This record gives sequence, C-alpha cells and structure tokens, in this order.
Amino acid sequence: MRTISRMNGEVRTICLFKIVVALCLVVGIAPARASEALRIGLQSTGTFAWQLDVIRRHRLAESAGLDLKVSEFASPDAGKLALNSGSVDIAVTDWLWVARARALGAKLLFYPYSSAVGAVMVKNQSPVHGIEDLRGRVLAIAGGPLDKSWLIVQAAATRRGIDLKHETTLEYGAPPLISQKLQQGEAEASLNFWNFCASLETRGYRRIFEVRDAEAALGLSEPVALIGYVFSEPFASEHRSAIDRFIAAAQKANDIMLQSDEEWNALRPLMNAEDDRIFKAYRDRTREGMPRRPIAAEEADARALFKALASIGGAELVGPSQELDPGLYYRPAPRGD
Repeated sequence: MRTISRMNGEVRTICLFKIVVALCLVVGIAPARASEALRIGLQSTGTFAWQLDVIRRHRLAESAGLDLKVSEFASPDAGKLALNSGSVDIAVTDWLWVARARALGAKLLFYPYSSAVGAVMVKNQSPVHGIEDLRGRVLAIAGGPLDKSWLIVQAAATRRGIDLKHETTLEYGAPPLISQKLQQGEAEASLNFWNFCASLETRGYRRIFEVRDAEAALGLSEPVALIGYVFSEPFASEHRSAIDRFIAAAQKANDIMLQSDEEWNALRPLMNAEDDRIFKAYRDRTREGMPRRPIAAEEADARALFKALASIGGAELVGPSQELDPGLYYRPAPRGD
C-alpha cells in the first residue's frame, strides 16, 4: 500500500509538472498584446519633432503600449485641416484657434505643450522700431489669419490704437517661407515662431515686439501655453487611456530634455541649428517653454487672456462667446504612480 501511495504521488507530481510546462509553452507562443495606434500630425519644421524623437529613441511609446503613426505637414494650417477631417488623432496647434473653434461648435480638446512664443522681427538697419511703425508696410505672418501669436499681437496693438489688420499689407505662409520673405526683402517685418526668430537674430535681424510683450499688455502675469496637443472630444471619450499614456510619455520626454544636455546633442541633427549660439538658444527656449504648472492655473490665465481678446476683437477674433469654454482643457485621469 505504501508503494502504491508513493507511485500515485509521483504520478501527480509528473502531471503537475506537465501542466506547468504546457502553460509555459502557451504563454511563450501566445502573441504579445498589440500596441494601440495613435495617428500623430506633425508640422515638419516644428519643435514637436524633437519631442517625438526623444520618445522614439527611448522607446517611451512602446513602453506605454502605443504605436505612433506620424504624418508630416508643411504648415500649421495643414495640421488643423487634418484634425478637422479626422485624418489624424492628435496634432500640436494653437490654443486660440482651438478656443475659437470650440466656441463655434467644434468638439476639440486642448492640453498644454509649450509657452514658447515668437516676435515681430525686422532688419537691424530698418527704420521700424515699434509696432506703430508698421503702418503702411508689408508684414509677413507665419501661419494663417487665426494664428495665435498674430491674434494676440493684433489685440495688443488695437489696445494702443493701432489697427494692424487694416493699416498694413499682410502676407501669410509657412514659417520657412515667412523667414525667407523677410530676408529677401519681400516683407519689411515678420511675425514668426520663436525658433525662426532665434535664427534670424544671428543674421542681422532684431525684435521690435515680443508676443510675451503682447501678453503682458493684455494683463497676463505668467505666460500661457499657447501651443498644445489637440484632439477631438469624441476620440478622447473612446480612447482616454491612449491619450493619457501619450501625455505621460511626452512628459517623460520633457523630463529627459530638461535634465540631460547629452540628449540635445542627439537631437541636434533635427534642429537645423547653424551654430552653437542658435543651438543653445533652441535648447534653452524649449526648456523654458515646457509647462510645469497645474492645468487649473493654466486655465485661469487662459481665461483672462481670452476675455481680454474678446473685449478687443469681439466675435471676429474669438468667435461668438465672450468667455473661454470651461470644457476646453483636457484633464488626464489621476496617475496611480
């Protein structure tokens, strides 16, 4: 009887071992969970490409279970069209454009990406020294008529009694084109993105009016992130986890860029920095523009800015609402870590 009991025990042990081996084999051959795809719209000359490169090289998207499908566009307006058509899920674009679109009924959401802003630039020898000197001159503007920097500068000028929209000749275009127009003399001043302004400063050009000056003129004490990740509300309701994981990956990329100078050496081939001075300016301005405050504080200043713009420009500038839509800002779910 003792022998039979020992044999039964050995049989059970062998069976359990076979089950464990079989389970290990099943786990080993089972396909890994597929990553969730996110279609990202990228302006080819924008700094978002730098952040995406950090995400790619550090495999932050893979770690978050995401597969980023990136489509490049030549201008900010192309990215906006892609968002409106649903051909991309997320793009980085203007806060004010999103706020205005939402006031007009578009179900778009915004999450801060950067508070870095540009300036109105002229040649060093130009007789133009302030925005009041732009009357009767050609002003080239990066983006379109609803670009956030242009609308803010326009509103600040209006507060000074200057109607830039009607007292200057306006030309719009992609940032590289606007930079070329100024350098080739086709425009006497340009309002461009901050990275193009930094480059122009090394080529004999100067700033006459910062977008930050315009923000201060409109009553802001701290800069608002005027560029952000934008996506539709219906998409967010169906893919909240994916958006939250993307935002978390983007914030990890920011942390890497804030803490590591070596990371910027890896990014330098993407930055089109002609020399060390431009390179360091790009790096430092990008770091300065990374949002660090809570969404509630960001939204409070954005609400004040929107009200100032609405009081000056009315519906033509901000849409039919005089108040910022309380549903504009996206708030990720609280993280467990």
